[in-house]
Amino acid sequence: QVQLVESGGGLVQPGGSLRLSCAASADIFGSMTLAWYRQAPGQQREWVAAITGGGNTLYAYSVKGRYTISRDNAKNMAYLQMNSLQPQDAAVYYCNARPPGSGSYALDRGSWGQGTQVTVSS
Repeated sequence: QVQLVESGGGLVQPGGSLRLSCAASADIFGSMTLAWYRQAPGQQREWVAAITGGGNTLYAYSVKGRYTISRDNAKNMAYLQMNSLQPQDAAVYYCNARPPGSGSYALDRGSWGQGTQVTVSS
């Protein structure tokens, strides 16, 4: 089981940027797919972005062009750069590490962090 710790959340004005970080405990991190999810109050958890061990990236339509997912396997770190943030982006953001071939991102697979709060408000 990989232990994950997110950081970098906070309060930002509409149009602003934040960079989330996800620190992983295990050296097997490099072989795993990393994903970011978010959950707003009263809503279901939503997949946001993913990056495979080989560096291939995939984004939800709602964030494509505004968010960038990346990873540094040497440091066991993953990142989510969020630009042009809007109030609808406000949520608790979660990091997820899953084995390759885990299937749809709608499925609960792998390990989860505790989440970091992102608030977008003027």
